[in-house]
Amino acid sequence: MFIAARPATGDAISDAKAKAAAIEAQLTQAQNQMSALSQQYDQAQYQLSQINSSIATTKANVAADEAQVTKNKATLSKAAVANYITDGTAAAQNPIFSGNEQTLGATTEYNKVAEGDISLAVDNLHTAEQSLDAQENQLQGEQTQAQTQVTAEQNAVAQNAQAIQSQKSALAQEQGQIATLVQQQQQAEAAAAAQAAQQKQAAAASAAAAAAHPSAGSGGGSTLAAGLNVAAPPPTSPGGAGAVQAAESQIGVPYVWGGESPKGSASPGFDCSGLTAWSWGQAGVSLPHYSGAQMADSTPVPVSDLQPGDLLFYGPGGSEHVAMYVGPGTMIEAPYTGATVWTTSLRLGDGFVGAGRP
Repeated sequence: MFIAARPATGDAISDAKAKAAAIEAQLTQAQNQMSALSQQYDQAQYQLSQINSSIATTKANVAADEAQVTKNKATLSKAAVANYITDGTAAAQNPIFSGNEQTLGATTEYNKVAEGDISLAVDNLHTAEQSLDAQENQLQGEQTQAQTQVTAEQNAVAQNAQAIQSQKSALAQEQGQIATLVQQQQQAEAAAAAQAAQQKQAAAASAAAAAAHPSAGSGGGSTLAAGLNVAAPPPTSPGGAGAVQAAESQIGVPYVWGGESPKGSASPGFDCSGLTAWSWGQAGVSLPHYSGAQMADSTPVPVSDLQPGDLLFYGPGGSEHVAMYVGPGTMIEAPYTGATVWTTSLRLGDGFVGAGRP
């Protein structure tokens, strides 16, 4: 009896599969990190916008003080001009312009009041200007730091995206090597089978026929994939139901960090908080584009009381990821680079920190 030896490619295939599994694990880790990095970028942008708003408010306050000083000076100037034009008759109503010694005390007192009002206004202006300088210096420093943080987070996201792409390329190469080794193994096994079947031609013919008609292993996948790109109608329901309907209409849109652009736009794409902000926006509720800020702006709800549209937060203070509750056991999310908006099983582990209702 002929005994076929194990092809030499067997061990190589096992090694290649092990290497591919290791690359897949690294790829999964990098993809999971992408959502957290994206939210850190959104947080840095959010803080920068808050600082810019504070600078604008400070400048507006100083402008108001300057306007008040100008008004006070104009009032006193008009009184002086009026007295000059009326040749002193205004003194009857305004003792500051009277030459009568009997009204000298009143004149002196009026001067003190008038000068005091203007001096106070000028002092207030100087104080406000000094405060502006101090606040502007502080805010400019904070603005510089915030912009630096934005750039750093943007670079971190870009580096992570590059690592993901490199890992995908390595995985594709390894899978190609596996396919080559499998083909070599199949060819070696076929040769051994042909040699063993030299005296059993009938059995060999039967085996060849079976090999020529392998069972179809994958069907209907294209139908499912095609279904992912079919946009749902715009939301017609109010509140959470409308937000869920809007989110589901974006299934199949690619994950893009910092993205908040739906199907039909020039470059459609969402990150996790971009999807939830856009979806709730379609239902008439405005949310900031940062998962941590969304958690702060939401009313906490227990898991036992979840309703469609409620937000699910992950990481400290919701800073790493946000998804949307759809129904029992299901949620929708923009997960990570390389994936698309999808519905998936409800995750209440893996860094889950709570739920909120906008």
